[in-house]
Amino acid sequence: QLQLVESGGGLVQAGGSLRLSCAASERTFGNYIMGWFRQAPGKAREFVADVSWSDGTTRYADSVKGRFTISRDNAKNTIYLQMNTLKPEDTAVYYCNGHFAAVSPGLGSWGQGTQVTVSS
Repeated sequence: QLQLVESGGGLVQAGGSLRLSCAASERTFGNYIMGWFRQAPGKAREFVADVSWSDGTTRYADSVKGRFTISRDNAKNTIYLQMNTLKPEDTAVYYCNGHFAAVSPGLGSWGQGTQVTVSS
């Protein structure tokens, strides 16, 4: 099972920025998707953004479009989530996820999560 390690969470004021990183323990091949989910207290885990490891295609949740940018560094087996213009409603634990495109994210690998707190 692929190991994923997140970093970069923290406390920031509304309007500020943070960058999350997720390093994979090994290189993956094929149609592999890596991305980010988040879970706020009392809410279900929700999709944030993902990127195709093979061709770089990206997808975003409507709530973060125009504010968040996901990117990948193939040489480092790492993805990033640049979060700008943060809002209090972005407060959540952010989880890195990796899965083959043919299966659902829930059946893939998950990181331990990193807390992002946005103060108003």
